[in-house]
Amino acid sequence: MHTPVHILVIEDEAVLAMTLSDKLEAEGYTVIGIANNGAKALSLFTANSVDLVLSDIQIKGPWDGIETVRQLVQQRPVPVIYLTAYADSDTITRAKQTYPAAYLAKPFDISSLRLAIDLAIHNFVQRLNADLPTTKTINGQHDVADRDPARDPILQVNDQLFLKQGYQFVKVNLVDIVLLEADNIYTTFVTSTRKYALRLPLTSVLEKLPAKRFVRVHRSYAVNVSQVDTFSDHEVTLGKYSVPMSKNFKDEFIHRLRAS
Repeated sequence: MHTPVHILVIEDEAVLAMTLSDKLEAEGYTVIGIANNGAKALSLFTANSVDLVLSDIQIKGPWDGIETVRQLVQQRPVPVIYLTAYADSDTITRAKQTYPAAYLAKPFDISSLRLAIDLAIHNFVQRLNADLPTTKTINGQHDVADRDPARDPILQVNDQLFLKQGYQFVKVNLVDIVLLEADNIYTTFVTSTRKYALRLPLTSVLEKLPAKRFVRVHRSYAVNVSQVDTFSDHEVTLGKYSVPMSKNFKDEFIHRLRAS
């Protein structure tokens, strides 16, 4: 099923924090909490699933935003965007030591923030996959060496995918994907409740997904082997869906089914 991106906001100006939270919720993100100091941020981060952290640098308490982020990433990796009115070189140097995905100077607009969030998720996944430092983003402008996330519409983090839908990524659990349906250069991800279309051929989509989970059964269909209920020489049934089985793919389908 579609799960909104979960964001932790670290900001000690109450009005600004609430305004930012409202804007994020309106854009389809889920704000799991707002922290005005490092200790509260750590508590929220530990107790919740967090996909991204938005942190001011100057916050209340013994930890500033940079030290707070340092404490968070010691718990588990997470993409970080710094939001701050302080853009001096010393501050930026300290912030870079925590490998943020983006650094936005206040005031910023929602379109810049959306871009930064997309880049943050993209860079974080690239760092996990390649074990390389993330490319930095300053005020919504990414380095020329960084790849445009629009060219990578599928990002995998553990057992979840981030699928590019319009101007943002949406999170989908791999286990919830029932099947993939090809239509020329488009592929539709079908879950039990929703469908997500990407402008990407099925062959390219399968190259980005774990082979042990998805297998092609027809030139126009691939299925999640964990969702298969029944199959015959000519058909595969997955809950309420039935798709054709091609003899050219049957042997590989059975092999993957046995290995699952």
